Amino acid sequence: MRITVLGSGTSHGVPSIGCDCAVCCSTDPRDRRTRPSIWIETDGAHGAAFASAVRSILVDTSTDLRAQALARNVRRVDAILFTHAHADHVFGLDDVRRYNQMQRGAIACYGSAQTLGDLRRMFAYVFEPTGQIGGGIPQLTLGEIAGAFTLGGLEIVPVPLLHGRLPVLGFRIGKFAYLTDCNAIPDESWALLTSNGGVRTIILDALRYRPHSTHFTVGESVGIAARLGVERAYFTHICHDLAHAATCAQLPTGVELAYDGLVLEIE
Repeated sequence: MRITVLGSGTSHGVPSIGCDCAVCCSTDPRDRRTRPSIWIETDGAHGAAFASAVRSILVDTSTDLRAQALARNVRRVDAILFTHAHADHVFGLDDVRRYNQMQRGAIACYGSAQTLGDLRRMFAYVFEPTGQIGGGIPQLTLGEIAGAFTLGGLEIVPVPLLHGRLPVLGFRIGKFAYLTDCNAIPDESWALLTSNGGVRTIILDALRYRPHSTHFTVGESVGIAARLGVERAYFTHICHDLAHAATCAQLPTGVELAYDGLVLEIE
C-alpha cells in the first residue's frame, strides 16, 4: 500500500493570503502546504486489473483537489473516505466530475451519518438536482460508515475522534492510521489503535506549538506518538507557525512534519 500526502496544511493553506512571515515567504517547497488530504493506492494499482477493482482511494476532497491531482498525477479515484464535512475537506468534491467522465461511472463515498447529511445539504445541487442542463454534476453514491468494512481488499477501521466538540473520523488500515483535525482521542478509540499489534506508522494532526481549541499541538502529538509506540509519525494540518526544516530538527527520532507530496510505502 502506498500513501501519498496530497495536502498537509491547515484550512488557510500555507502561504496564507496576505502574510509575509518567514514560513509564508519560504523557498523550501515543503513549506508550501495545500489543504489536508491523502491518496491511498493498493498493491497493483497500476496493473492490468486496475480498471475492475478498488485500488485508488482518496481521504477527503480538499479545496485544492484539482491542483493536488495534477501535481501528483492522480488519474483514477475508485472511492472516497470522508473524515468530516468542514470546507477544507470537502469543497473539492465537484472536481470528482472529471473522474466520472474518465471512468464512466459513479464513485462511492463513505462517511458518518452526520457527514453524509452535511454533504447532502452543502451540495444540494448534486443530491437534489433541479434539472438544470449544462455544467454537469458529480456522480456519487453515499455509504454510511457504521463500523469496520472492507474496501479494495483493505480493512478500513473508522476511529472516532473529537475536533473540538465535533465528532470526526480517523481511519486505521492495518499498521497505518490517519488522524487529522482532532484534539482528543476518546478512550474507546485507543483500543482501535493498539489492538492486533497496534499501528506502526501514523499521520497525525499537529497544528502548531501554541494551544488550540480544536487541534493537537506539536507537543501533544509527540506524546501520542510515544504512547502508541509507533515507528514513524508524521504531523499534518500544519499552520504557518512551523517551518519544516527547523521544526523537524527539534522533533524526536522517527517523528517529523509531513509535506505535500510525501510518499509512504506501508506493508
